[in-house]
Amino acid sequence: MTKEAILGAIRRGLKRGPLPADQQAMLGGRLAAHPRHLIPARSRLPRPDQVALFIRNVEKEFGTVARVPDLAGVPPALADYLAGQNLPPRLAMAPHPEFDAIPWSDRPLLEIERRRAQATDQVSLQHGWAGIAETGTLMLPSSPHLPTTLNLLAETEVVVLRASAIVGAYEEAWDRLRAESHDAVSGGFMPRNIMFVTGPSRSADIEQTLELGAHGPRRLHIILVDDDPAALPMGDAQAPPRVAEPGGLAPPGD
Repeated sequence: MTKEAILGAIRRGLKRGPLPADQQAMLGGRLAAHPRHLIPARSRLPRPDQVALFIRNVEKEFGTVARVPDLAGVPPALADYLAGQNLPPRLAMAPHPEFDAIPWSDRPLLEIERRRAQATDQVSLQHGWAGIAETGTLMLPSSPHLPTTLNLLAETEVVVLRASAIVGAYEEAWDRLRAESHDAVSGGFMPRNIMFVTGPSRSADIEQTLELGAHGPRRLHIILVDDDPAALPMGDAQAPPRVAEPGGLAPPGD
């Protein structure tokens, strides 16, 4: 069914025709301008503190984080984590181009398959598109290089995230997604699916007893690549810290 047919069916259900020109102009302006919501004051921090806040919030939500200096540190960090959790060294990995630059041969015991996840997979390795410091959340849009199944089917999800991809607030992540999602035909598009992942899957619906792995992975582990000198802990940084851009900020008391 075409877009026009779907919209026509909705109009018939509402018993009305197309919107008047003034309402169409108002909606068009809103879509073009993307007005921002309030940005919490807790995310307005220097870069080292933003990354530290992201890590604290991940760990608060039962996730774990390991920091490595560069992509070469990913294979040993991954191997150590799997061994520490008594997990097999076999995993489904996102077919993301950035993963091609990682020296996987340094850990030959890792059995890596570049594909979408299956229900029988125990471990998946996903590329982290963005991290949001205010809640310790991963923003994971879908694409041919970022299969959504890797976020859902495996018992354990490992995500490789660059420190430079951590932003303070949700609005800043949306800004980046809009800036990078465009094409010559439509002028812009959104991914088919965008997942916000805050810690491993869990639920306390039944008798208020927390159960991990209720709707997805039981474990979430983030390998954080310190590729941003300004985001290193104070004392390790080689450049002065940058402060998050303001733009639509909430009052300091929020």
